[in-house]
Amino acid sequence: MSAGFRITPALWDKIHHFASFPQTGVSLQQMVLFGQNPSQGTLLKANPFLAEELPVRLAHRVEELDKLPHNLRDMPSIKKVKNWYAQSFEELIHFPPIQLPSNIRQALVGHKNDEITFPESKPNPSLGDAFTSPQSNVGNGNGFNKLKLRVPMERRYYANTHGITHWPPELQDYNKRFTKLLEHIKSRHDPTVTTVAQGVLEWKRSQNARHIGLDMQAWLDRFYMSRIGIRFLIGQHVALNTQQAHEDYVGIICTKANVHDIVQEAIENARFVCEEHYAMFKGPPVQLICPPSLTFAYVPGHLSHICFELLKNSLRAVVERYGVDHEDHFPPIKVIVVEGKEDITIKISDEGGGIARSAIPLIWTYMYTTMEEQSLEENFVSSDFKAPMAGFGYGLPLSRLYARYFGGDLRLISMDGFGTDVYIHLNRLSSSREPLP
Repeated sequence: MSAGFRITPALWDKIHHFASFPQTGVSLQQMVLFGQNPSQGTLLKANPFLAEELPVRLAHRVEELDKLPHNLRDMPSIKKVKNWYAQSFEELIHFPPIQLPSNIRQALVGHKNDEITFPESKPNPSLGDAFTSPQSNVGNGNGFNKLKLRVPMERRYYANTHGITHWPPELQDYNKRFTKLLEHIKSRHDPTVTTVAQGVLEWKRSQNARHIGLDMQAWLDRFYMSRIGIRFLIGQHVALNTQQAHEDYVGIICTKANVHDIVQEAIENARFVCEEHYAMFKGPPVQLICPPSLTFAYVPGHLSHICFELLKNSLRAVVERYGVDHEDHFPPIKVIVVEGKEDITIKISDEGGGIARSAIPLIWTYMYTTMEEQSLEENFVSSDFKAPMAGFGYGLPLSRLYARYFGGDLRLISMDGFGTDVYIHLNRLSSSREPLP
């Protein structure tokens, strides 16, 4: 980002206009349907959806960043993030539209009777009022009553283009240029999590505060959940435009994600990080009990991140409790995976000594860590989960957001003096829509 970027009054007007529209939640099931057998035409149809949806989501976040209480909005790192969002918003709304021949344009507009049966997305069951979608709040006096109505998502996103075999070259060029813009935007926002964390640290130091308040905690939950959604939409679109077709993948969604393989890889990665961090030859053993052929539709990257973070916590707890010299006698960490009617549940059990009951509410708090006071290095640009072994107090709350994003959840039960069980619930029906703050 250019250091001199500034939000002009004219740009603020556009931001307020776009923020007056509701966001549109999607489900995994819907995204799989949209992305099957993509053609240049269906990909083009997705462009206007994103060119309209992303600025709406970005505008909501810019407004929110600008209205943060307790002087948080004035912290240098928070201002930096606000400018990133505003700059991405500006680039999207100024992206030049494509001029198409009338027959192609007509096919992309589509007719009501062309549409396929569209699976209904269901409200996300894991979330409370803090995440209630604005669409369901219109007119109830909670600040969303000015939202304007938008055309249903399927009318904007789905096009029946089976009759068209030849697409003009400018269409391919447009799709390529739009995809490049999205990649550029995604890259700009890579350090958002750590930069906002830096902003919260700046605020804590300026206020001499030990913990953040519940209102700030709720805002961070909403902000990071929104970021997961924006990155999912961009990642999905970029993948559909750039990746080779694969029978088990629709963009970044794997329609047959193998739970055993994903969890096993997370185990290996977490053990490696643990052994490196403590300079050990062999970290605590991890036993995996999981049906080898259990598959469901999911984003493997999300599940991998969640398991990696939780396993890292368990490995650290066991090593800290028994000591680095106890290499040959560490009690094993057990990972059990079970498929139910609605959920796939993963339980991670350790004997790392557990957590005091009074500390349980704090573990979901951003910037809370059991390690000595953490500090982020200047210009630390790691994305969500590449923080060191100890992390900086974001592992658990962020993992819970990733689990909740598609209707799952994360729960923790601890036995102080013995160990901790963490339950990851994943919605195997894939029909929960995004929780849009």
